[in-house]
Amino acid sequence: MNTNKIFWLGILGAVFLIITTILSGLLFPNYNHVEQFISESYAIGTQNGIYLRVFGFIPSGIFITLFAFFAIRILPKSKLTTIGLLGFGIFYGIGTIMVSIFPCDAGCNKEFIDTSLSQHIHNLFGAFIYLITPVCLILIGVKVKDWINGKTISTISILCGSIAVLFVMILMSSLEGNYIGLYQRIIEASILFWMVNLAFYIKNYKHQ
Repeated sequence: MNTNKIFWLGILGAVFLIITTILSGLLFPNYNHVEQFISESYAIGTQNGIYLRVFGFIPSGIFITLFAFFAIRILPKSKLTTIGLLGFGIFYGIGTIMVSIFPCDAGCNKEFIDTSLSQHIHNLFGAFIYLITPVCLILIGVKVKDWINGKTISTISILCGSIAVLFVMILMSSLEGNYIGLYQRIIEASILFWMVNLAFYIKNYKHQ
């Protein structure tokens, strides 16, 4: 696969996720992006949840997974970048697919009372997404500084990974707080900002 196609996989992954997140808030009555998890908008029993998952979040996860796996083939080979991109593809890409296939209970059942199997699977993959993905960005950032014109993407990788780590810690410490939606979106924005920048780097890679 050429660099332009890989570029579009990354862009489409980000665009689908962002647009679906915005739409999910508009379609869910009285939804608050600052106070509520993204998952609450497509939880079990929500009116439009199945459509948001099938036509938005799952395709996004597929695009992200393919982007990461094909990026490994085109970028300079190293153990750190391979581990980082594999981890990103598995835990952020496939993880996004899995949390969509297995939505949380209504309201995401933050008290964990009589949780469904779907909720347990959703929580497990959600934890993997946020605990491992930021580390993958940092691992990639450590190595890409050695690439041609790689200093900028290295800085972005380490910065975005570090921001994500910080807000994952804040989120985990206050799962019932009033700003959990905001914290989650900062994490997601950091990861997607990194992915879009890597996509542009890959697009121009053949010209370097």
